[in-house]
Amino acid sequence: MEKLEGWASPQPATELEPALFRRKLMSWYRSHARALPWRGTSDPYRIWVSEVMLQQTRVAAVIEHYEGFLRRFPTILALALAGEHDVLAAWSGLGYYRRARLLHKAAQFIVKERRGVLPRTAAELRTLPGIGEYTCAAIASIAFGESVAVVDGNVERVLLRLTGRAASGTAASRSFLQQQAGALVPRRRLDGRGNAAGDHNQAMMELGATICLPRAPLCLHCPVFAMCRTRGEHIATPRTVQRSRPAAYLLSLRKRGTVTEVLLEKRAEDLSLMPGMYELPPLSQDAVESREPILRLRHAITNTNYYVQIYAPRGPRDRALRRAVPAAREDLRWVRTGRLSSLPLTGLARKVLRRLDVMDVSPVRMPEPEEIE
Repeated sequence: MEKLEGWASPQPATELEPALFRRKLMSWYRSHARALPWRGTSDPYRIWVSEVMLQQTRVAAVIEHYEGFLRRFPTILALALAGEHDVLAAWSGLGYYRRARLLHKAAQFIVKERRGVLPRTAAELRTLPGIGEYTCAAIASIAFGESVAVVDGNVERVLLRLTGRAASGTAASRSFLQQQAGALVPRRRLDGRGNAAGDHNQAMMELGATICLPRAPLCLHCPVFAMCRTRGEHIATPRTVQRSRPAAYLLSLRKRGTVTEVLLEKRAEDLSLMPGMYELPPLSQDAVESREPILRLRHAITNTNYYVQIYAPRGPRDRALRRAVPAAREDLRWVRTGRLSSLPLTGLARKVLRRLDVMDVSPVRMPEPEEIE
């Protein structure tokens, strides 16, 4: 955190002045907002896709996938008519694949029940699959100008510091933050400059993402520093301790003429995590005990760090690793490496295949996996 010279303790509690707060915030936002591909659009569908992608996902990762997804599914109708397999392939690498499935189902519902028109209010949007309280408010305000507050993790942190409260995660705390956020949202379009509510919500999220950081906030650059009761890091709930687990996977390649193929395993459809996705075949730790991996990397999923090791056969006659794969034969597929970009791969599989230069990152047609011989 930046040193605040001459500062000894927080100011006495004072009520926020919504009009003054908005003026300071919007003046800063108009000068400092990041140029993101989903900003400046008035297309509700594009805004919807961006908000779903941004749930629990880094902005940099969303930027990497956003335009490609929209090129493949440029409209709600295109998304609704696509197969789930295609949607998951375009989503591959963003994680939390349930979001993609629900986005797809919501598009199908909108086409079937609403003639392809996205609802305009937060209350109506809340009825769609995969759209929770935060997402419906974001779409309603940014796409349609509804005066409704958006409270994501960034906004919550800004409000906690402004009001001098500790993070507790209780229902009472969430209710308080929602009320505070609602009191700050403009009630109508102002000054002919466009969508006041949507711009305000984006400015609040931007402030939390770029200035009011979880650690070492940039207080001296904050446009509402004078109104803040905390001025620095606030008391927060201790973070969940990350667990660490080892994981081993097989990389098996073969040549068929001029074509290179890689062996993948399809995860069962009844799994709670990433059902139906493709991954490198997992190996037991016993199977790789005396072997040296060709790649080591860390891969985080929620509160678990997986320390991953990738193993390859030592030569064409080394069949021990292939025999050590516990997956059933019918769950294994040989896939052409040139078609991997269109397959619904797990994030880890995509990361490994790119790191080892196995995967062609350019978009291609959907593969037709073959049964293993």
